[in-house]
Amino acid sequence: MSLKIEHRKSGSVTVVDLSGKIVVGDAERLLETAKELVRQGELNLLFNMTEVSYLDSAGLGVFVKCHNAARASDGHIKLVNVSGRIRDLLRITKLHSLFEVFEDEAAAVRSCS
Repeated sequence: MSLKIEHRKSGSVTVVDLSGKIVVGDAERLLETAKELVRQGELNLLFNMTEVSYLDSAGLGVFVKCHNAARASDGHIKLVNVSGRIRDLLRITKLHSLFEVFEDEAAAVRSCS
């Protein structure tokens, strides 16, 4: 299943709903989406990973690039509904210290206020 990207507003936060696999080839579309949202002034991005089934090293790299793009404009990227496997991958690669990870979308949105 290729990566599907949709976004919506929740208060002052733009929730980026992701589904499918975040892998080489598709991952760059996520980066372009994040950069475009930041260019439009959407500085609080929340990546909803409820439907993400797989994340490879290219996907991890794109998350870091998205983070850097947001930070360059004083923005933030947070993650919500991360599976146990992907959470372990973030911990193993030490990227868990770069991203705030939430179990609940409402709590993540509140944290941006």
